[in-house]
Amino acid sequence: MDLGLSEEQELLKNFARDFLEKECTESVVREMEEDEKGYSPQLWKGMADQGWQGLIIPPEYGGSGMGFLDLVILVEEFGRALVPGSFLSTQVGGAIPLLDWGSEAQKKEFLPKIAVGEQIWTLAMTEPSGRFDAGGVEMEAKAEGDKFVLNGTKLFIRDSHVADYMTVAVRTSKGAKAEDGITLLVVDAKSAGITNTALATIGSDKQNEVKFENVAVPKANVLGEVDKGWGALNKVLLKAAALECAYLVGLAQMDFEITVNYAKERVQFGRPIGSFQAIQHKCADMVTDVDGGRFIMYRAAWSVAEGEPDAEQLVHMAKAWCSEASRRVVAHGQQIHVGFTKDYKIQLYFRRQKMAELMWGDADFHRELAAQSLGM
Repeated sequence: MDLGLSEEQELLKNFARDFLEKECTESVVREMEEDEKGYSPQLWKGMADQGWQGLIIPPEYGGSGMGFLDLVILVEEFGRALVPGSFLSTQVGGAIPLLDWGSEAQKKEFLPKIAVGEQIWTLAMTEPSGRFDAGGVEMEAKAEGDKFVLNGTKLFIRDSHVADYMTVAVRTSKGAKAEDGITLLVVDAKSAGITNTALATIGSDKQNEVKFENVAVPKANVLGEVDKGWGALNKVLLKAAALECAYLVGLAQMDFEITVNYAKERVQFGRPIGSFQAIQHKCADMVTDVDGGRFIMYRAAWSVAEGEPDAEQLVHMAKAWCSEASRRVVAHGQQIHVGFTKDYKIQLYFRRQKMAELMWGDADFHRELAAQSLGM
């Protein structure tokens, strides 16, 4: 495995950083926390003009035809800039499942619109149990003629209030195992019977409770096979977790840089606080966690991109490590800034870390799965 970036990937990384420093400023991030939509249409269009929404979509569907690892590189820069809005939810809920499991007709219908930024998607999996395993999918979809009828509640769903479509995990039958009987459906997010209720989160991101009351979905909207959707969903979740790790690494890197600069400039007792050993050791711990997180994240992402047999285990390892390592980084950042105040930019990173740490399963969840992969 070569962790070095290609010349094309370096260009993508550097261009994305320059673009986001200009277009996704701190003021934009703060404004979108208060904005009902949670994203800037101007920034969304700007990213679409760069081809980012269609980065991994093949040219025949209007995209750039780049790979999953390229998307990971881009998302790491999104973490640095704390890009608000529905980019990640659209990739995880739209581009990735459609590319991997959609029919040719579904790809032709939806991927070109995603690629140019015309559609926002999200993945609706989690329910009031808050579980990310197959047992957490309990919402029933009953077959009636040429359609399924959905009733139930999805919880902690990103950007569903602005989504055009949702990929929804439902239970279409009950089998011997929890993994049996799960189906993925493409659902028009504006369908009659769907209600969104905003949730208050520490990250001020846009998560919702989504209620489905007799929502009719054509059987033609099945992604993959009926009752055999867990295999597809699990692979989508692995990619989602790898992308969340990339976001956490970018976030932690920027938190570290802000903190080091602050420690060099803040003077106390007649000298910069960065000259005190206690501060120096905290910064050393921060950079160790950041670089350790980056290594294990790229190792996992590369394995996913290459379809390596140990990819699942590595993603679980990476999400467990990046969740806790980034938490240590932002905690040190707050301590060195001597407290929590919204006047400082650093608090934005602290709060977003808490959100991303829990997304797609916390450290304990992924640690347990990593242990299971060892036969324990």
